Amino acid sequence: MFAIINVLGDQIKVLENNKYYVPRLKEKVDAEVTFNSVLMVGDAKSVKIGAPEVKGAKVTAKVLEHVKDDKVIVFKKKIRKGYKKKGGHRQQYTKIEVLKIS
Repeated sequence: MFAIINVLGDQIKVLENNKYYVPRLKEKVDAEVTFNSVLMVGDAKSVKIGAPEVKGAKVTAKVLEHVKDDKVIVFKKKIRKGYKKKGGHRQQYTKIEVLKIS
């Protein structure tokens, strides 16, 4: 069984007992999270598509850890003006394990 859920604006296809990286959540490590914004649920035989969400469907997951992505370097330069600016960004993610799709 699979589901497509909306997590803080990102649509993610999830399967039971798999681990995923989602945008940073407020919950603490080892807490259980319930996603009620389920856009689609399906298995090998049938698929239910929500308009915009499937009524009564929810996905339960466990927060494993909070991590940061690799650094992205941002470099700006203007030719012959002596202007250089270097910066970086590391996006924050939460690693979750999907426990149950119902």
